[in-house]
Amino acid sequence: MANIKQQIKRNKTNEKRRLQNASFKSSVKTAFKAVERAIAANDKEKAVEALSFAHKKLDKGLAKGIFHQNFVARHKSGLATKVNAL
Repeated sequence: MANIKQQIKRNKTNEKRRLQNASFKSSVKTAFKAVERAIAANDKEKAVEALSFAHKKLDKGLAKGIFHQNFVARHKSGLATKVNAL
């Protein structure tokens, strides 16, 4: 445990940020699953709507610095390919 006041504060903020990032990543995974469920049900309209939401989440994660650019591009492309195949 840190003795220095500045480091104690830094540890608190790091932990808060870690929890927020974990929550955000979980919501992105849920968005992916919504697209996958719509694809499995062959519901093109619902899949397109879910895809739009997933793209929004990925872009926000990229802007916040949670995700790497290649991660976002890879997942957006993969999901779009699956939806377009319907």
